[in-house]
Amino acid sequence: MDIVSPAVRRLLERAQADPEGYWEQAARQLPWFRTWDKVYEHEAPTFRWFLGGHTNISFNALDHHVNRGWGGHAALICENELGERQTYTYAQLHYEVLKIARALRGIGVKRGDRVAIYMPTMAEAIAAMLAVTRIGGIHLVVFAGFGSGALSERIRLAGAKVLLTTDGTWRKGTLVPLSGIVAEALATPDCPIERVVVLGRQGTPTGLKDGRDLSWEQFLELGAGQSDAYEIMESNEPAYILATSGTTGKPKLTVHTHGPYQVGITSSGRVCFGLTERDVWWSTSDIGWVVGHSYIVYAPLLIGATTIAYEGALDYPSPEQLYEIVDRYHVTGVFTAPTAVRMLMRHGTEPARHHDISSLTRIVCAGEVLNVPAWEWLQHDVLEDKVPVIDHMWQTETGGPVFGNPFGINLLPIKPGSSGLPLPGMVAEVRDLDGRKCETNEKGIVVVTRPFPGLTATLWEDPERYGRDYWGQIPGVFFTGDAASVDEDGYFWFSGRADEIIKIAGHRLGTIEVETAFLHHPAVAEAGVTGRPDELRGEVISAFIVLRAGNDPS
Repeated sequence: MDIVSPAVRRLLERAQADPEGYWEQAARQLPWFRTWDKVYEHEAPTFRWFLGGHTNISFNALDHHVNRGWGGHAALICENELGERQTYTYAQLHYEVLKIARALRGIGVKRGDRVAIYMPTMAEAIAAMLAVTRIGGIHLVVFAGFGSGALSERIRLAGAKVLLTTDGTWRKGTLVPLSGIVAEALATPDCPIERVVVLGRQGTPTGLKDGRDLSWEQFLELGAGQSDAYEIMESNEPAYILATSGTTGKPKLTVHTHGPYQVGITSSGRVCFGLTERDVWWSTSDIGWVVGHSYIVYAPLLIGATTIAYEGALDYPSPEQLYEIVDRYHVTGVFTAPTAVRMLMRHGTEPARHHDISSLTRIVCAGEVLNVPAWEWLQHDVLEDKVPVIDHMWQTETGGPVFGNPFGINLLPIKPGSSGLPLPGMVAEVRDLDGRKCETNEKGIVVVTRPFPGLTATLWEDPERYGRDYWGQIPGVFFTGDAASVDEDGYFWFSGRADEIIKIAGHRLGTIEVETAFLHHPAVAEAGVTGRPDELRGEVISAFIVLRAGNDPS
């Protein structure tokens, strides 16, 4: 019996039969200054979508909604663990973005220039991202938890000429200073940065370098007399660069573009998450990661929803923090990570009982496999089976979800531990390293057999590596590097990164499988495992365990 509903099956079949027609229809749900001359062009290993189409991702996220009379609707709610809160309507956020756009032009940023942003998840950082793409610049957001080496390397590889930063961020009540990290990163002799803008959160920034550094206020003053007009961008021009480290070698600088990326993340947002303009949406991620780019900033704003951006730890100042925010803003959808679920699981269900979380209609998880015990705890114990907890899977390189449960069309049966089916318009398989398609329930490497809008089409200034690492490992298909199997219903079961497989006495075990086994123990809240060399068996497992509250190590 086919467990896929007729509505979902019809959409999957339509997308399979006419992929260009499917994605063209998805593209038409967004505004364009000029529509495309050609939907798709493939020049292996790269490709382009909506060729000749003119757009601007920032315009569509803000101006479009203001122009259609949605300017008074809440666009962005920012909160941090200190209790500071800010709410911006679409018109107010648009106003803030225009100020930064003028200031960027005032310090010489032009179309195609790279602007690094080393800031936590805060309003000014989000407005800066939108301002950069508005004027045709390319932003490079670097996670504010990274050290000077990672920051320096990413700036150098991208050739960024401007750095926007702040003097500190908060984590569990402690101010984490960033100025020293920035100074060390910029001290390298091949650093391309020409201007640095520092947002002072502890008063006026100190130690600014004359001729190079500006306070945020000085920066905004330089926007006087400058244009805040948006640039009209060809569909395939870059909007941003985001580094993905992988497990070996220097960071890969993925490139996401104005047109295809918009289409991919809004389509997946609607299909996989059921995201609408009436949602109060909270992705608990950080803008330093692709989830923050796609589902804190761009997709919710493109769709016209209210998006929440939170700076800090989800369990500080108390384990009630997440539930309190859901209650305060009547959040309808939460996107969080399995790590966060397991962290909350340590504290039990009592914190949730102090708050009304009945506004929720779904919780979606990604970033790693949502282990069955964690899913069961959240689904049954916290939510009391009133709303679904939905796992899904994607990567920095894909921009948005590839596998999931199409909540926005018709929720299919949930199989705990599975990331679901390839979504409409996505074609994926599991193959071995020789390229042979694996049998049902046979483990192999997940590959994408056909590009889709949102899939990165190159690495910044490194097309050879792009072709080699992604399309050359199993020739002709996109190599995700993730290990999985497919069951008889077409559901994908991920077991970790392919290079994280542990081989013990000839038996291949995925790290996720072992960690899940630990999590079935009622005292275990979190588990991480790795392989270590063993003369007899080749490898054995080393495990690191975090216990739930109320349990002591034996």
